[in-house]
Amino acid sequence: MTETPALKAAEFWEARYRDGGRLWSGRPNALLVREASDLVPGTALDLGCGEGADAVWLASRGWQVTGVDISHTALERAAGHAAEAGVSDRTAWERHELGETFPKGSFDLVNAQFLQSPVALDQRLILRQAAEAVTAGGTLLLVMHANWPSWQTEPPFEAEFPTLRGVLDELALPQTHWTLETLDTVRSASVSPEGVEGFRDNHVWRIRRGGDA
Repeated sequence: MTETPALKAAEFWEARYRDGGRLWSGRPNALLVREASDLVPGTALDLGCGEGADAVWLASRGWQVTGVDISHTALERAAGHAAEAGVSDRTAWERHELGETFPKGSFDLVNAQFLQSPVALDQRLILRQAAEAVTAGGTLLLVMHANWPSWQTEPPFEAEFPTLRGVLDELALPQTHWTLETLDTVRSASVSPEGVEGFRDNHVWRIRRGGDA
């Protein structure tokens, strides 16, 4: 998705977090909870962690989590959330402008929830780097919006939404080393700022890397 190519992603996201109050609910994304609750805790990388709700949820379940975001303000709030939840010892926070830099290491779970942006984002590169960061036997979990909410009659900008097959084609993961465990579209309730009720579809990919990959 691209709205204003001239505006740098770091400037856009820092301003969005800095100039307003808390953006998100503080609760973990429902599809993360659905897909990760049965995974054995290990090391996790949360890409685009925002204010830290997903990372804190994972840490509370025993994961050692590295949360990554482009916004200093978001990361400060995430660290505060972790402290309040008593999981600071199981969380670490790194600032990266994904597409330019990427965390080092490999992880048992790489989680990317709604890694979509109205400003320039090299999503294909980031998703491939995310897959490369999954350790043998680990899981890549991706969740993305599939369309605008049903109540959004006039989209604020042009956007190209991913398809289930399109993302798999871009990842180009060899079937001999990866197993597709979830390929799903989930419809959830969505309410506009004015209170109009509707729905929005989200795509889910959960892919496990082979133990000898």
